[in-house]
Amino acid sequence: MLDRIIRGSLQQRLLVIVAALSVAGYGAFVALRLPIDVLPDLNRPTVTILTEAHGLSPVDVEQQVTWPIEQAMNGATGVERVRSSSGTELSVVFVEFGWDTEIYRNRQIIQEKLQLARSQLPPGVEPQLAPISSIMGQIQLVGVRWKKKSRSASELRALVDQVLRPRLVSVKGVAQVVSIGGAPRQLQIVMSADKLKAHGVSVSEVADAAARANRAGSGGWMEAGAKGPLVAVTGRAQGPGDFRDAVVVEGRGPGGGEESRAG
Repeated sequence: MLDRIIRGSLQQRLLVIVAALSVAGYGAFVALRLPIDVLPDLNRPTVTILTEAHGLSPVDVEQQVTWPIEQAMNGATGVERVRSSSGTELSVVFVEFGWDTEIYRNRQIIQEKLQLARSQLPPGVEPQLAPISSIMGQIQLVGVRWKKKSRSASELRALVDQVLRPRLVSVKGVAQVVSIGGAPRQLQIVMSADKLKAHGVSVSEVADAAARANRAGSGGWMEAGAKGPLVAVTGRAQGPGDFRDAVVVEGRGPGGGEESRAG
């Protein structure tokens, strides 16, 4: 059988050469289009939960944020391991699933479990799922500081959140940008217990007044001939003065007939 194949190949040299060149050409064509995975994904399907807890130390973050989330994730369908890392104002929980699971279904399971954990977290703390990425990806830490020390940390954080972060997210290949540190800008209303008692105002009424003073609305539209311009009421607070002039309650002034204001 082998002698017959060799004899036939020698007799049909041109056919053998054409067949060999065809196979080699097809092999080169396929090889050039094969996906090259120099660094294959070596980790199991993992869902990352990021939670910012402003004002909390690493110990408080571990006890009040990380631990409740870990307990909610344990026992979820398909979960192989739960690990975490707690830092200043930031909690990171990694939930690893089995190799045969699908990442989008895993994220749905985590979302359902987070609904149970939110009731145990401190007020204002909202966990978020990180984008789908591989452990082989690179994490780059970028530090930002003022050249002039006269600028505050709050202004620096505002610059990062409003200008730098949106530009970094728009860069191709960047999965997520997390701002850490600094002091997020905020307007605080400091209440005096003596003044609240003198005016007969409760803390919840002051909070409701602050919410009303920071609300935008629409007044419909005006009939101006063939045109109907919209009427917008800009009620978003721009500074401390907007809250200072907000009316908390009417008719509860210290004299009995004046309105009480937030300021």
